[in-house]
This record gives sequence, C-alpha cells and structure tokens, in this order.
Amino acid sequence: MRYPFDCLTDLVFVQEEEILPADVILVPGGTHNMPMKIASELYNSGIAPYILPSGGFSTKVNRTEWEHLRDIALSQGVPERNILKEDKALNTFDNARNSWSVLVERKIGVERAIIVCKSFFSRRALMTYQTVFPSNIKFQVIQDDMRVNRHNWFLDETGIKLVLTEAEKITKYFGHHIPIWVKQKELSS
Repeated sequence: MRYPFDCLTDLVFVQEEEILPADVILVPGGTHNMPMKIASELYNSGIAPYILPSGGFSTKVNRTEWEHLRDIALSQGVPERNILKEDKALNTFDNARNSWSVLVERKIGVERAIIVCKSFFSRRALMTYQTVFPSNIKFQVIQDDMRVNRHNWFLDETGIKLVLTEAEKITKYFGHHIPIWVKQKELSS
C-alpha cells in the first residue's frame, strides 16, 4: 500500500482488463467527447457491432446527450445504423434501464458488453449496469483517463472532491442492493 487512501482508489476506479470482443459498447450519458471517441475507436477496430450511447436533454449541449454522442461517433466514421438510440435517460440508472430496454426491443442478444466512461465514474457505472442487466452478462470497462484517473486524483482538490463524491454515491446507491445480490448468488449456487 502506497497511501492510506489506496482503498478509495480501488473502490472508485475499475481495474481495466484485456479488451475482448463484445456484443455492444455502452456509453452512459454525458457531454464529454472522449468516452464516445474511445467507443468509436473500439467499434472501428471491430470489437463490437453496435454502440449504444444513452442520455436525455442536457442544457450543457442544448440537445440530448444521445444526439451529442451520436454526432461524435458519426464524425469518427461509425455508421448511423450501428449507433443505437436511447435519448430519455436522466441519470445513470435510467441509462442502464433504458439501454437494456433498447437491446431487448431490438432483439440484440448480449453476453458481453463494454462500458466506456470517465475513469472516476467507472465503478458506479459498472455497478449500475450490473444491477440492471441480467446477472449472466459479462462487463468490461474502458476508461477515459484524460482528466482525473487512479494515478492523479489525489494531487488536487478537484480530483479529491470528485473521487470522494463518487465513493459516497457508491455507498448511497448500492448499499440496499447488497442483500439482494447475496440472495441471488445463493439461489444460483
């Protein structure tokens, strides 16, 4: 352990793994460009046949986050037919619930999914999608490390505040799910 707060780093930031082929690339809503650029690079490399950005109206871009993200993907050469649409979500649970509904409606089978998001948001995004999607789906998380990441978050007040806020949200949003997850695990064993 390098620092006494390393446990916070491990809580908030998902450890990335080797990227494996997936059925869909999920981009939870937002107005930052980099997660969608990363998702587009993954799509263009053939790692998955679809990208599903998610997000409702945002005053930051004066349109839906989905439209903003779609336009980034189009500018990166992703064909519009391979960009699935979810433009109603107002929070991360909406992103996950609505994205799952889109996949079910389109009859797109999913065994493996990639989530692309900001690094300091990676654990909460992963846990949200794991909570909403069926438990047999395997997730990978690819992170936009450009601003705040596991190696620098503690170097300034902005990073510290972002990470501590995420740690608080993780405990607030998921504490009541723990007994449910334990029961599901017991039933599947």
